[in-house]
Amino acid sequence: MPNSANNVRRVMLLTGASRGIGHATVKRFSAAGWRVITCSRHAFPEQCPWEMGPEDHIQVDLADTASTLDAVREIRHRLEPEGGQLHALVNNAAISPKADGGARLGAIDTDVETWHRVFQVNFFAPIMLARGLVAELEKAKGSVVNVTSIAGSRVHPFAGAAYGTSKAALAALTREMASDFGRLGIRVNAISPGEIDTSILSPGTEKIVEQIPMQRLGTTDEVAKAIYFLCTEASSYVNGAEIHINGGQHV
Repeated sequence: MPNSANNVRRVMLLTGASRGIGHATVKRFSAAGWRVITCSRHAFPEQCPWEMGPEDHIQVDLADTASTLDAVREIRHRLEPEGGQLHALVNNAAISPKADGGARLGAIDTDVETWHRVFQVNFFAPIMLARGLVAELEKAKGSVVNVTSIAGSRVHPFAGAAYGTSKAALAALTREMASDFGRLGIRVNAISPGEIDTSILSPGTEKIVEQIPMQRLGTTDEVAKAIYFLCTEASSYVNGAEIHINGGQHV
């Protein structure tokens, strides 16, 4: 495993760790011996199984610039015992506001405040974290994984306009980061999940499944394994890619 090969315990920072893809990703990395630092709006849930959870959890509001910058300073402080190295940053946190009754918010009926909040969490926070921790990533020759979405490349029946365009912007940002960060030895890639089986599936998802070639939802563990691949030596020459994890839905 990577940790034993280098005799160094690798460190991963993940946003949006409290449920779904984030939760599965933390379990995958923790099982492989990584130290995992988690970030979310919520306090650390005591039922979570990974080692050092409460001590390595940072409560941060990524919709707030000042809170995000405070978190960067705290993360840098917590990395000092590891020699100031960060081997992986996974930008998973995202918000997708709905209208009353859970209806989709389109481009016309999404107010400006909502547009700003969605882009702050889904787009600006990832680059703020990556820029703020670039020295730690460079020292470790680390990897950044941005979690985009199939909604970033087509109009989605449930995900709103602000969410979809923020994910499209994050995909474009991934390419820009791959070019700039790659020169520092930091690889930057994205994963683009489709319909994944989580606790927050929208009613009507079963109709989408009928159109997926593999005829099923994806699992959070399948997404977590792809993230893990992009953060290890198995993907050492992969940079600027966006991996589609959707059972062929995008074809």
